[in-house]
Amino acid sequence: MGDHDGITDNVRSREDEYFRRKDRELVERMRQSAAANATRQDLEARSGIHDPEMVQELEALGFTPETVSLLPLVPIVQIAWAEGGVSDDERRLIVQLARQRGIMPGSAGDRQLSAWLGQKPSDEVFARALRLVRAMFENPEVESGGLRLEDLIHHCEEIAAVSGGVLGFRKISAEERALMKQVEQALKKR
Repeated sequence: MGDHDGITDNVRSREDEYFRRKDRELVERMRQSAAANATRQDLEARSGIHDPEMVQELEALGFTPETVSLLPLVPIVQIAWAEGGVSDDERRLIVQLARQRGIMPGSAGDRQLSAWLGQKPSDEVFARALRLVRAMFENPEVESGGLRLEDLIHHCEEIAAVSGGVLGFRKISAEERALMKQVEQALKKR
């Protein structure tokens, strides 16, 4: 009998292939982990939120570095949905605000915004996002970035007033007023 046994060579060959496959899987997991870590750091830098749990919550809500500039618009979208739908005037104003925040037509942020304006996000999404918006504004770097908390509250009022009222009366509905009060309290909570 020779030094090479067909069965042993076959077993060794399968073992070698098994370990090569495991090595490739390990390298791929390491690559994915590094990419996720880089994305998380980019998300943290762009949002101004440095709490790891809150950054994970941003990710859980579907925000990416490309869409996180939408986060401050979530309360505005919420006010637009207060009466059960988003009017054309509200949509136009929200898109205008998005463009001012650098959200370009056809971008990932623009597609996300269109989805929110087409189908109302859940109340849970709104509540979780408000907490994250508040965290953004608690970071002094965000305040100097152009949009201030007072501006955001003013934009919420603009959205509420843009399509409401009959003959100029009661431009802001009771539902919108109640929701604006809740949003303002949530954003200013300390």
